[in-house]
Amino acid sequence: MKAAAKTQKSKRQEEQTNFISWRFALLCGCILLALVFLLGRAAWLQIIAPDMLVRQGDMRSLRVQEVSTSRGMITDRSGRPLAVSVPVKAIWADPKEVHDAGGISVGDRWKALSTALNIPLDQLSARINANPKGRFIYLARQVNPDMADYIKKLKLPGIHLREESRRYYPSGEVTAHLIGFTNVDSQGIEGVEKSFDKWLTGQPGERIVRKDRYGRVIEDISSTDSQAAHNLALSIDERLQALVYRELNNAVAFNKAESGSAVLVDVNTGEVLAMANSPSYNPNNLAGTPKDAMRNRTITDVFEPGSTVKPMVVMTALQRGIVNENTVLNTVPYRINGHEIKDVARYSELTLTGVLQKSSNVGVSKLALAMPSSALVDTYSRFGLGKATNLGLVGERSGLYPQKQRWSDIERATFSFGYGLMVTPLQLARVYATIGSYGIYRPLSITKVDPPVPGERIFPESTVRTVVHMMESVALPGGGGVKAAIKGYRIAIKTGTAKKVGPD
Repeated sequence: MKAAAKTQKSKRQEEQTNFISWRFALLCGCILLALVFLLGRAAWLQIIAPDMLVRQGDMRSLRVQEVSTSRGMITDRSGRPLAVSVPVKAIWADPKEVHDAGGISVGDRWKALSTALNIPLDQLSARINANPKGRFIYLARQVNPDMADYIKKLKLPGIHLREESRRYYPSGEVTAHLIGFTNVDSQGIEGVEKSFDKWLTGQPGERIVRKDRYGRVIEDISSTDSQAAHNLALSIDERLQALVYRELNNAVAFNKAESGSAVLVDVNTGEVLAMANSPSYNPNNLAGTPKDAMRNRTITDVFEPGSTVKPMVVMTALQRGIVNENTVLNTVPYRINGHEIKDVARYSELTLTGVLQKSSNVGVSKLALAMPSSALVDTYSRFGLGKATNLGLVGERSGLYPQKQRWSDIERATFSFGYGLMVTPLQLARVYATIGSYGIYRPLSITKVDPPVPGERIFPESTVRTVVHMMESVALPGGGGVKAAIKGYRIAIKTGTAKKVGPD
């Protein structure tokens, strides 16, 4: 009995020992397999396919910083600044960083930020918490350096500064309509700023850096240099521009007019030396400025030119041999198709010089009726009426020009004193620049031209010189433009008025 019991006990111990050995071997095998798997996985990640880990690490630590470049400067023909970029700061927040640091509290520093930005604390909190996982949101743009330094000293987690620029216009309202302005992102919105936006805009650079968990730069990876913007030299003379703007304002006030425009052109080059509108606006502070006040009337507004076209009528008649410079015309009022053609002051007869000096509708209408209907259409067109000047400014209109096959006598008559077509002030300035250069047509330019453009002769010099001499009489005593006379200077002008369509 004892031997059997001993044998049975020995078997149990042997079975128990075998079971323990089997479990140990299984455990060792599992551990070995796990080690093999880990080593294989490590080898795969480190040797065969390491790019994924690198990519994941870069996503967490690499940041791309923009290296900004200032917008190009706009100057007048002598280098005087008309538009410059002033360095300022943008205040932005990293919502995730703010959230990870405990969020916005009612502490003094957050209250100070709220006060500095003039944003109530609850609104500031709502803006940042709108997307807690976001990494970028603007809080304020174009903040002056003093304010930016104050905010930087608050050392708030997730609140950062970014360099940017703001446009400043030294001449203010004097050049407002011509230069225009930019938006908060330094993109041209009006005027030269918009028309030459690509030229004035540089190419920002890039800087790739590695940051630690606290947002500190620990390594520069690479950088791409920014491309500087181009400066732009206009044909404008800032001193002349200021004088023209001042006199235009005075004239608008004196005549109780709603608005006025003036363009000054160098007849030898076609360069625009001044371009002004009244009333104007302050491009450095657009608050409360209606959009309508921002349009450049010299290129957008059209009107019937009235008597300003009469020199071209006289030129055409002289060129065609219908009259000569000594011809005397019967200027007694008469009727055409039931309509009376008359002058403001009645004269029985006038010389060609007198027709321009007294601005006789009767005189020019008789000249027009003595010519084919196509004659004036061709002359006006050669001087640029009905065609945009292609100055390069956005928003320019080409006016309205008749495209008729048949003309009634009354239409031909009224066409000779400026009705039946619409022009812009700039188009009319181009006409008179061509007259001033004695028949040489040059394209207008808003940028400095060097050397001058030769131009194209569109009318015989002798004919134009004769008419220019006649136009001098308009500023002499007895003429309609005696107020334009300048002591010590010879001046050739032509006044012009036209009736506006309306209830009055």
